[in-house]
Amino acid sequence: MASEIYRDTWGIPHLRADSTRELARAQGVVTARDRAWQLEVERHRARGTSASFLGAEAVSWDLFARRARLDDTARRCWTALEERDAETAEWVRAYVDGVNEELARSAAPEFGRVGLAPGRWEPWTPLGVWLATHILFAGFPAKLWRDQAIRHLGPEAVGLFATDGPGTSGSNGWLVSGARTTTGHAVIAGDPHRFIEDPGVYQQIHLSCPEFDVVGLAVPGVPGIAHFGHGGTVAWAITNAMADYQDLYEERLRRTGTGVEALGPDGVWRPASRHLESVEVAGQAPVEAEVIETERGPVIVPQPTGPAPGHALSLRHPPRVTADLGFSALLPLLRARRVADVDRALDLWAEPVNVVQAADTDGGLLHRVAGRVPVRAEENRTRPVPAWEPGHEWQGWHEPPRAAELPDGIAVMANQRGLAAPLGVEFAPPHRADRIRELLRQKEHWSPRDMPAIHRDTHLASAAPLLDRLAALSDLSDPSALPDLSPEAAALRDRLLRWDRRMDADSADAAVYAAVRGAVVRHLAAHPAFAALTVPPAYPELLLPWLALRPRIGFALEHLLRAEELYGVDRQEVVRAALEEVAQRPPGGVWGESHRLTPWRALPWPSYDEPGLSGDHDCVLCTSAVPGVTDLSARGPAARYVWDLARREDSLWVVPFGASGVPGSAHHRDQLPLWLKGDLAPVVTDFDRLTEESDV
Repeated sequence: MASEIYRDTWGIPHLRADSTRELARAQGVVTARDRAWQLEVERHRARGTSASFLGAEAVSWDLFARRARLDDTARRCWTALEERDAETAEWVRAYVDGVNEELARSAAPEFGRVGLAPGRWEPWTPLGVWLATHILFAGFPAKLWRDQAIRHLGPEAVGLFATDGPGTSGSNGWLVSGARTTTGHAVIAGDPHRFIEDPGVYQQIHLSCPEFDVVGLAVPGVPGIAHFGHGGTVAWAITNAMADYQDLYEERLRRTGTGVEALGPDGVWRPASRHLESVEVAGQAPVEAEVIETERGPVIVPQPTGPAPGHALSLRHPPRVTADLGFSALLPLLRARRVADVDRALDLWAEPVNVVQAADTDGGLLHRVAGRVPVRAEENRTRPVPAWEPGHEWQGWHEPPRAAELPDGIAVMANQRGLAAPLGVEFAPPHRADRIRELLRQKEHWSPRDMPAIHRDTHLASAAPLLDRLAALSDLSDPSALPDLSPEAAALRDRLLRWDRRMDADSADAAVYAAVRGAVVRHLAAHPAFAALTVPPAYPELLLPWLALRPRIGFALEHLLRAEELYGVDRQEVVRAALEEVAQRPPGGVWGESHRLTPWRALPWPSYDEPGLSGDHDCVLCTSAVPGVTDLSARGPAARYVWDLARREDSLWVVPFGASGVPGSAHHRDQLPLWLKGDLAPVVTDFDRLTEESDV
């Protein structure tokens, strides 16, 4: 046996091989077999060449990828990996060999539609895919928003709009120790929330060889199982730590006869590298990209031209500085047998910065942060800083925080301000974490099959400030005291105050609440106090969503409604006007009619009638809409998992669509009904229960 590929009833690949290298090759083969089109889209995105077949809509990303030098960074990281960790480099190369072997015979229908032939992967391509997937995870564009908010509203705007407020990250994870389970062994469960893509961003897979046997969720295009895995005696899972580890520098640039110079913190002008690249665009003329890099990093926002030119912006982030993406952690993770092994492996982790939970069959537990965060001035973490002023240099790395113990035998991670608080600025509100803890305390002992009830929870704690404002419009005990409300608005308000605060797809009250909330956001955004923030600066198109006012107000709404004062805005009048507006045209349906799934596809084909969803951005079932903009949901659980440390065979998992990325395949969307109901499929690890696939 060199390698074998098996499938379970859901089409999930289970791979068995004689060696880690041969197993990596088989993983590359099966990933290209199931996800050829997805792999090629990701390869082109990492290189900044996706507009060559996707057209003008992809130009903004390609320009960013070129200016940020993503492909060059991946090459640097690969060269360094070869020098310091030859075994991992050969393992990655074997994966790439498998991808190339299978891509050469791919007949994925999307290729024909755009006239694209599958290309060839280089050894550094998986590193480029990883980098491109996570470059925006630390949210450096939020610094542009904070900068504008501070300029126009004052420094208190950071707290109102950012800290614990507008973050849309929604990943959940919880660890229940053996003292709190029916089996006496730990259970780890959760759901990573990302933009929902078709094919999905996670690949269910089983990797088995003499050194390890691991099931988990892989990132298509990257070997191994990085984020969520169960090795039989140990399991691990992550959420985004919300750490801040990328800096933006305002750069003063000047052109010379031979190139470009940048002013440094010592007052000296030093040469910056510069060259031109051409971005091909399907159906249009190529777009020229000027690529400049200073001593801080690549210039991602060009210097404006005109009578009063502004500053360029450079990006400094750990992989560009250290030539390390943390790939040396991947094999040790697969080989881990106990939480101590996971812990040592994560000391090698770099990007992105995560909060990790792990447990083993000996009762070992782990709750820590993993990743590389630079030590530098506090201002660096909040907004762009001037490159020509001293005091903004990096000065080493933070020691990743870890929990010494688990109170009540549980640990919850939901992007909230907690373990990673010293490393970040902007965190998710505490509602999801608090709700998960509340639910876990309702039972003394939990089984793996109990956990999906937590995944499905739709209680919306962040509705309280708006409902409080509605209640304050008049005294409910005196119906005659409603001079400021029409009868329709008074009835609508009373209805919302009786609502159970659950964002269920079949709830008409949830739809009414969302309509009133959206109207409040729009009225606030239209107030003259925020007029200066309605026109964003001339930044590249890719960065503009972080500067849009309505989403910022929508995600920070509870802070804005509860603040003692809000720039002279009469919030009671805003709420009254929004209530009256909706009362005149109340939504006639239920939440799921407008709150529908809108997955991203590189090509809008084939078309599907996507389903309505339960949940909202502050529910445990975090299906994010954008209040005041749209009820459609592009973000949600990119997978769900339950890892049982008593019997791995009792573990559970699901993805939004299916194991296959091929339209029309039996396993392209067969898990969608489970995902919608909050159900999960059983994890199968016994090869005797699987069907062997020929042609490995």
